[in-house]
Amino acid sequence: MFHRALLLFVLAALLSAPQALAREIRIVGSSTVFPFSAAVAEEFGRRSSFRTPVVESTGSGGGLKLFCAGAGLNTPDIANASRRIKPSEIAKCRENGVEDIVEIEIGFDGIVLANSRSAARYALTVKQVFAALGKQVPIGGKLVDNPYEKWSDVDSSLPDARIEVLGPPPTSGTRDAFVELAMEAGAKAYPVLAALKTQDKKAFKAVAHAIREDGAYVDAGENDNLIVQKLRANPSALGIFGFSYLEQNEGDLQGSTIGGSEPTFENISSGDYPISRSLFFYLKKAHVADVPGLAEYVSEFTSDRAAGPEGYLADKGLIPLSARALKVVRTRGAELDVLGM
Repeated sequence: MFHRALLLFVLAALLSAPQALAREIRIVGSSTVFPFSAAVAEEFGRRSSFRTPVVESTGSGGGLKLFCAGAGLNTPDIANASRRIKPSEIAKCRENGVEDIVEIEIGFDGIVLANSRSAARYALTVKQVFAALGKQVPIGGKLVDNPYEKWSDVDSSLPDARIEVLGPPPTSGTRDAFVELAMEAGAKAYPVLAALKTQDKKAFKAVAHAIREDGAYVDAGENDNLIVQKLRANPSALGIFGFSYLEQNEGDLQGSTIGGSEPTFENISSGDYPISRSLFFYLKKAHVADVPGLAEYVSEFTSDRAAGPEGYLADKGLIPLSARALKVVRTRGAELDVLGM
C-alpha cells in the first residue's frame, strides 16, 4: 500500500512539473553548420537556464531526412543545412505531418579546394575544376569519359600530379553547392555545354553535376575534419570543404585560388570568391510550445552577439549577414514566420 501511494505521489509530481519531463533541443544536419551550431548550443547552455542542445553532424541531406520523418517529439527540432531546403524535401515533410517550417539564414560560407602547405598552392579556374572532376568532359566537340589522370593533363600550367580530390558524399549540402556553383559554372565555360543548357537544361544538369567515379574523386564522408587529417598525411591530394575548416587549420592547409581569387573572409563576404553559398537552419514551429528553450535558442543564434560582424561565430569562420539582413532574419525568427513554398 505504501509503495502504491509513493508511486502515485511521484507520478503526480512528474505530471505537475512538465519542465522536468521536457527534453533538450535536438539538432541534426550539415557538417559545415555544425561548428557554428555547436558553439551557439554551448553558449546557450552556459548562459541560460535551459539544457544544452544536442547537435549531431549528419550532413544536410541526412539531417533534413531525419527532420522530415515526422512531427513528433521523437524527431529533431532543427535541421542545419549548407544549402536551401529542396521542394522535394518540403513535400516529404508535409507528407509526414511536418507542416510549419521556419527558415533561418545564418550567414555565408565559401567552399574551398585546399591542400597541404608542404605542396604548391593550386591556381584553378572553374573550367579546370570541371575538367578534372567531371564524369564526362567535352573533347573535340563531343562528350567522352574523363581521360585526365594528372592536373597537367587538364592544363599544362598545373602541377604534374595525379588528380586526387577528397570530397563530401551526395547527401552533403557542401556537395550540392559545389556542383551547382563550381561544376555548373565550369561546364558552361565549354561552348558545347553552354549550347546544351539553352537546348535542354535537364540534360545539361545531368552532365554538369556528374562527378567521376574512377578514383580521382574520393567520397570521404560527412566528417570534414577527417578530410583535413587526410590532407595533412597526403600532400598531393586536394580536399573540398567549408571555409571555416580551412581557417581553423590554416597552419597546415592552404586554399586554392579560383579565378584568381583567394578564399578569404573578405573575398567571400564581398562576393569576389566565386564558390560561396548561404547557410541555414530549419525549425519545426510546432515544437516551440513543447521543447523548452527552442525560441530562446533561435534568439541567441540570430543575436548580434553570436551572428553579428563582431560576434563569436565570426571568430569561428562564419561570414556574417549585413546588419540589415540580420535584423530581418532576427524578426523572422522571433515571429516564427513559416516558410512558404
